[in-house]
Amino acid sequence: MLLSMAKNPIVFAMANPDPEIRYDLAMKTRDDIIMATGRSDYPNQVNNVLGFPFIFRGALDVKATKINDQMKMAAVKALASLTKETVPEFVNIAYDKTKLTFGKNYIIPKPFDPRLITKIPPQVAKAAMESGVAQDPIECWDKYEEQLHLRLGNDKKIVRLLTNRAKVNPKSIIFAEADHLDVLKAAQIVHEEGIGYPILLGNKEAILELKSQIEFEDDIPIIDPKSDEEIPNREKYGQKYWKIRRRKGVTLFEAINKMKQRNLFSAMMLLNGDADALISGYSRSYPVTVKPMLEVIGKAPGINKVATTNLMITNKGPLFLSDTSINIDPSAKDLAIIAKMTAETVRMFGMEPNIAMLSYSNFGSSNHAMALKVNQAVKFLHRNFPDLNVDGEVQSDFALNKEMFKDKFSYSKLAGKNVNTLIFPNLDSANTNYKVIKELDEALSIGPIMMGMSKAVHVIQLGASVEEMVNMSAVAVVDAQKKAKLKE
Repeated sequence: MLLSMAKNPIVFAMANPDPEIRYDLAMKTRDDIIMATGRSDYPNQVNNVLGFPFIFRGALDVKATKINDQMKMAAVKALASLTKETVPEFVNIAYDKTKLTFGKNYIIPKPFDPRLITKIPPQVAKAAMESGVAQDPIECWDKYEEQLHLRLGNDKKIVRLLTNRAKVNPKSIIFAEADHLDVLKAAQIVHEEGIGYPILLGNKEAILELKSQIEFEDDIPIIDPKSDEEIPNREKYGQKYWKIRRRKGVTLFEAINKMKQRNLFSAMMLLNGDADALISGYSRSYPVTVKPMLEVIGKAPGINKVATTNLMITNKGPLFLSDTSINIDPSAKDLAIIAKMTAETVRMFGMEPNIAMLSYSNFGSSNHAMALKVNQAVKFLHRNFPDLNVDGEVQSDFALNKEMFKDKFSYSKLAGKNVNTLIFPNLDSANTNYKVIKELDEALSIGPIMMGMSKAVHVIQLGASVEEMVNMSAVAVVDAQKKAKLKE
């Protein structure tokens, strides 16, 4: 049948999960075929969520007496026009694509495209009004579009997209404190949801006992760095560690003996390529946990500063806060580097960074060294990265109030933009604000996300929740995916 069709044949094989003709067979038969199915693992998934919620949204918002053909056609045309527009990086990341562009493998938008809710309902509503079935016509379309944006919500969407991206290409993750119940629960969720492949470190008997308590029955690698079984690995990793630290007063005997420490052992596993990512910090203070990671893993090529950022899912939307964990009193150049690394992390989450460099002063209103430091960092960024949406120094209330900011500082690069990234002048202010927001706003926190490391190592906060560890595991997998691509 395919061979009998004309040039560029169109085939919609919609039976699901088994299309009437298999996608791979169709592609093998004709290289010019334009094909769609109902499956998400092939191009051009025809998914009912692309249409029905947004058709109803438009119909309800004008109190339409019926849903007629004109409204359905308006939805179809809105979908068709959307495929011709530039696809946001958010969507490319969600589907692990370099760049989606209109063509035979992209003839219909993706279900995770956040533009659907602002593109389809207005066209449906207009069609309802034009065809005479709307009882409550919309008068201000700009206001209506803003209301649709607000309906997107901001609580779980980013987390879901991040998790889905991790599931596309799961990586092995070391859980360095797996003999703690909450850590093991997080590893179980990561395994069962297909986010990654856990490697459990800790006392083997304790881990097995805890696994039986939570009915974690799957066969997962368990490694006890102190056991006799790991003597060969302790010697192998110890030799490598000694080469790294021998000019820091560490003897070979000490290096091998130190491999009984789970954080050093896990760091050497990661460095040796025996795992893709590492999560630690649940039972120990942040400085104690991060020190061996910095000693062993080290910075990524071309990076001279390691920092952290926290993603806070707040009532005002997602906010990245940097640096919340490492740099106590960064210099102006350090702040600029932290801002640049944070911008790259924001893009990893599929958003375009709008960065406010915070201070107690606004745009040169103080000559104190603390304010001048931020001012100099902004000048450095404007000079070296002119395309980056960053400005300051500015007070936090102005940064977070778009109308107030635009009214007072209309000349700023951030005027009229929703700021989603805050760079603090020192660790004291960053860490304090992150924890205040977390408690007062009951914001979901993802982080601290380590930036600038050569491997996907992430140190969580002492006593992190199971949910926080699962989310950080997804971050670690996506980070490992990104680092693997850079090597290709």
